Amino acid sequence: FQAEDGIRDVERSRGLGDVYKRQIKMLVVACNTASSVAIELLAKRLPIPVIGVVRPGSYAAAKTTKTGKIGIIGTNATIASGSYQRVLKALNPNIQSFAKACPLFVSLAEEGWTVGPVARMVAETYLADLRGAEIDTLILGCTHYPLLRSVISDTMGATVTLIDSAESTVFQVGHILEDADGLRTDGKQPEHRFIVSDAPERFKEVGERFLEAPLPEVHKISLEEKR
Repeated sequence: FQAEDGIRDVERSRGLGDVYKRQIKMLVVACNTASSVAIELLAKRLPIPVIGVVRPGSYAAAKTTKTGKIGIIGTNATIASGSYQRVLKALNPNIQSFAKACPLFVSLAEEGWTVGPVARMVAETYLADLRGAEIDTLILGCTHYPLLRSVISDTMGATVTLIDSAESTVFQVGHILEDADGLRTDGKQPEHRFIVSDAPERFKEVGERFLEAPLPEVHKISLEEKR
């Protein structure tokens, strides 16, 4: 998956120099909003596999549903893009999808308010329409939402299966790398690097809450310097 000819031109014209500099073998756009609005552009511009979270999540939901009624929750931008709805319809025209933007779920997850009366009240308010639609499968279309899995599951009831698009993406990444003979087999522990464009302290705080483990130093880069 090494970058081929024309790298310098791509770096200058598209600002993607870091991708080539680090010689990554795959790019995972692990954000539903970014996957919804930018995945096709990135896939066209990069000579490596680019995987988003929308398609894997949709595939898993389409495979799971028995009634053909699938709910989707996500940020305002993800829901407005219609990305999940389009992929589900392409997979099975008979699927009925019901989408609901749940922006406050992000703030609750980042603040650690994933249980308790506030989380329950917000979940009940957001998910009332989806309960009325009698869906049997619900896509958690935001990487923050699995932290609220318990309150979402309790609100929707035992008959609704929750689909974590991130988990589905992990399986697809593994299959792609295995098919391309790109999996590591040396048994060494991975080295994690975290690079952000803003608020490294906040990223570290929230990231440790998400991963339930200490994060190494988070590096901040200036986008202006990359232009």
